[in-house]
Amino acid sequence: MKSLNSIRTLYVDGREVEIEGERNLLEVIRKAGIELPTFCYHSDLSVYGACRLCLVEVEGRGIQGACSTPPEPGLKIRTQTAEIREIRKIAVELLLANHDQQCPTCPKNSACQLQEVARKLDVRKVRFQPVHRSQPVDDSSLSLVRDPNKCVLCGDCVRLCAEIQGIGAIDFVRRGHEAAVMPAFGKDLGQVECVNCGQCAAVCPTGALTPKSEVESVWRALMDPAKTVVVQIAPAVRVALGEAFGMPAGMVVSGQIVAALRRLGFKRIFDTSFSADLTVIEEAHEFLQRKKSGERLPQFTSCCPGWVKFAEQYYPEFLPHLSSCKSPQQMLGALCKELLPSELGISRQNLVVVSIMPCTAKKFEARRPEFIRDGLADVDFVLTTQELARMIEEAGVRFQKLQPESFDMPMGFKTGAGIIFGNSGGVTEAVLRYAVEKMTGRPLENPDFHRVRGENGMRLTSLNVDGAPIHVAVVHGLNNARRLIEQLRRGECQADLVEVMACPGGCIGGAGQPVTRDLEVRRLRCRSLYDADKTLDLHKSQDNFVITEYYQKHLGEVGGRQAHRLLHTHYQNRRRIAEESIRLGEGQANEKLKVEVCVGTNCFVKGSQGILQALLHDVERQKLQDRVEISASFCFERCDHGPTVRVAGQALRRCTVDTVRRAITQHLQQATTHDHSTSKPGDIH
Repeated sequence: MKSLNSIRTLYVDGREVEIEGERNLLEVIRKAGIELPTFCYHSDLSVYGACRLCLVEVEGRGIQGACSTPPEPGLKIRTQTAEIREIRKIAVELLLANHDQQCPTCPKNSACQLQEVARKLDVRKVRFQPVHRSQPVDDSSLSLVRDPNKCVLCGDCVRLCAEIQGIGAIDFVRRGHEAAVMPAFGKDLGQVECVNCGQCAAVCPTGALTPKSEVESVWRALMDPAKTVVVQIAPAVRVALGEAFGMPAGMVVSGQIVAALRRLGFKRIFDTSFSADLTVIEEAHEFLQRKKSGERLPQFTSCCPGWVKFAEQYYPEFLPHLSSCKSPQQMLGALCKELLPSELGISRQNLVVVSIMPCTAKKFEARRPEFIRDGLADVDFVLTTQELARMIEEAGVRFQKLQPESFDMPMGFKTGAGIIFGNSGGVTEAVLRYAVEKMTGRPLENPDFHRVRGENGMRLTSLNVDGAPIHVAVVHGLNNARRLIEQLRRGECQADLVEVMACPGGCIGGAGQPVTRDLEVRRLRCRSLYDADKTLDLHKSQDNFVITEYYQKHLGEVGGRQAHRLLHTHYQNRRRIAEESIRLGEGQANEKLKVEVCVGTNCFVKGSQGILQALLHDVERQKLQDRVEISASFCFERCDHGPTVRVAGQALRRCTVDTVRRAITQHLQQATTHDHSTSKPGDIH
């Protein structure tokens, strides 16, 4: 019980409210039951204070932004005054005057915060002259659509990409009226370092960033009498789709989803949890082999395509450490294309596989060339949870009234281990349920590994299995993945098995899920998946007898040749930005020695920016501008050998400033000798 002297309070609209560790007035006011409007405030992100909608009047201090003002005892705050109300309405009207107002056709219609705030503030007309100038829509990404005409410059996407994911694929450019949010170097989103996680779209308050829809393509396939369309449903979808129809957050609606999909015309309805069980067996088998040999540890999970692309871009030297297992989506797609044509009496060309996923990066994953055989993708189309909700609404199906139906067998059968894949830590726990039992040779008395569960973005723990330690790391959010990798490099932590999920909380927080800012919704989804595990009779993937039959009939040995052909893949050192240079000098390039410094992210973090700055300084100080042209290039590949600099077309890898200086001096001296010049150039130093 708190003593009277320790209680710290302030006053909100005349009501006394206790301060209990809140970071700002906005959090205190919301705790008091008052929902101030805001575009740019997220509890997981830094305070930005751009939208100016959460203004309040603090007695003696005037009008201040609630999100950027820390709480102090004794403050007297008014959330509604005539002046504040007018300021808020003007702010919204100014946004609307510079906004594409084609709301009925916007993908964010009915889920748009700008619409909601305008309605709540009773904005019925815009008193300012429209200044919106139409700009082209960027649909270059396989996963996302960027519509700059709907951007309100709140900065949510910029901060999330930089702070949570550690990427910075988009940022503010220009100033004043010309200010905009764009990908790096003015390129399209599909050309830069975006990993397709879609979290920018999840926090975008308008339709400026949205998942790329494949609904029309799926409808065409369903209505084509020559096509047989089958579908798989990811674990996390079943605990989120109901929210789109007003059902409680976290409610398991897998039975209603199956019923709805049958009404839409899908011929077979499978559960991705089935192939998650398959992933556990292959990945755990791979882990046990590595653990025994001590090679290529730690082993990183490979289920999350956002993480895989992140690793390919930033840490190619760690690619051998990724599990070679395909994701559950791609495993099930490969099995469908391998087995169903003969079973259904159709050609492979006429089988269409659709995935329902909580994730936008899955759209990119399905188009990876590694998952296309003979010109046909293993997974043809990927719909997000949001897109499925729209299809159900379009078909007029009353989702809430549907009676539950069952998945089709055999690829609808699963254990609880496959279900918990949707949570951060779920893949690790499922693998441990297999690996520990194999290591001890004894059945697990309790399949739960609570130590790998939780909400923290980075969780480290160790298990002692009959005297053999297993060090485990679980991270979500790619910036946390970067932190962990750097700690592993420096030897500051130890790990044998590492799970990485790009989205907060794992797949349950995927960008394709119904949009929410309420952290409690994410917790309810997570809890429901663990509860669903408990309602099943089997909790370990190795107990899935259908999986056992598949190995006997179709896959051969675990980790064997046939299993590798269908269930495993490889990764690539990925070019991040189309190769081209930014020239930093003047004059004709063919008259100068060309020096190109890679400033791609991997080389950048290894010191290429310092090399670039030092060389520019050298050239200017020694007045060599007419002989040396310094340029910044975006990628020379072989990022694991960076930083890389190219001098006269010759790549210098793992170079330093002195290495490049010596190479430049040598080339200048050779050029001088070749030209029979009597003047000696100064050394670069």
